[in-house]
Amino acid sequence: MTDQVLTQIQNVIDSRKGQDPETSYVAQLLHKGEDKILKKVIEEAGEVLMASKDGGREHLVYEVADLWFHTQVLLAHHGLRVEEVLNELARRQGLSGLAEKAVRQES
Repeated sequence: MTDQVLTQIQNVIDSRKGQDPETSYVAQLLHKGEDKILKKVIEEAGEVLMASKDGGREHLVYEVADLWFHTQVLLAHHGLRVEEVLNELARRQGLSGLAEKAVRQES
């Protein structure tokens, strides 16, 4: 079910491409370009860190949701979809993190 939610969100984000930036937050971000989107991702990542330090579970979940959303906007900016990230995570499943890291360092 979780991946369905992410796919549904990605579909909404993709549907906002080319819409009026005055009426859609996603269209506004996409219209302003990569630098604006990256600033939002960085801002949200910082808020995740602060929520983690504050220790509030609900606040941390809220901020991670914001980070994931803005990351999906970044993916859309690059013509990518969340399913590609989910496929990569599935590929890594069952693979030792240390082994996966070693393979990346060899490349």
